[in-house]
Amino acid sequence: MFKECLDSVREKSPLIHNITNYVTVNDVANAILAVGASPIMADEKKEVEEITGICGGLNINIGTLNRRTIASMFKAGKKANSLAHKTLLDPVGAGASALRTQTAIQLLSKVKFDVVRGNISEIKTLATGSGKTQGVDANIEDAVSEGNLEAAVQFAKNFSAQHGCITAITGAIDLVADSTRCFVIRNGRPEMGRITGTGCQLSGIMTAFVCAGSNPLESAAAAVCAMGLAGETAWSRMESGDGNSTYRNRIIDALFNMTGAELEAGAKYEIR
Repeated sequence: MFKECLDSVREKSPLIHNITNYVTVNDVANAILAVGASPIMADEKKEVEEITGICGGLNINIGTLNRRTIASMFKAGKKANSLAHKTLLDPVGAGASALRTQTAIQLLSKVKFDVVRGNISEIKTLATGSGKTQGVDANIEDAVSEGNLEAAVQFAKNFSAQHGCITAITGAIDLVADSTRCFVIRNGRPEMGRITGTGCQLSGIMTAFVCAGSNPLESAAAAVCAMGLAGETAWSRMESGDGNSTYRNRIIDALFNMTGAELEAGAKYEIR
């Protein structure tokens, strides 16, 4: 199942339009290239509709939100919808400020997204209209754990049903759900949280997977497993004196060298 998802990305090499976080834009582009897709970064409102028109997927990430690009996000999103292109929303930091929260909620209401990917606090903010995050990180009390797993799975399914999207909640335990099924994924390393942008990279490659795949839920879950497995592989290759900068590069290298068979064998998940 997941082998075919990665193989399809490399066979089709979809072009992905990213309106994304300035802090991580280079890493997002390289991660997309590593899985076999092609990135383009454009956030000028005078060209976003034209750029979206030549792409197969649109990744909107509000990590470095500003008023200039907000208009671009809405224009690109509506254009992508008119062309039936795949769309993903990454509501980075929703709940941390009124501007972020309101922008994310308005995007969700005015643009049809195939996937919404964020941490549990960000998704809860979208679900309730308000919330709190620790900067761009989930609040500790929100974290998905074995103790609250069933409730978290149901929350993800309910959010998907309400918004007609795939819901991807990432953290120590990852959840990827539609209204009826949820992949509970346990790939990854805690050290990935010491790198800025692993979530942004995941949103980019997830857009590529969903764009290339025939089953959106399985494609989104495959992307999460691929990113987590890359973190595991990269960590196993760390040497004395290496730090988070080296780890970042090794994760991208692991994505680049990953085969479909390795992803299939290394994916750790159950379906609920």
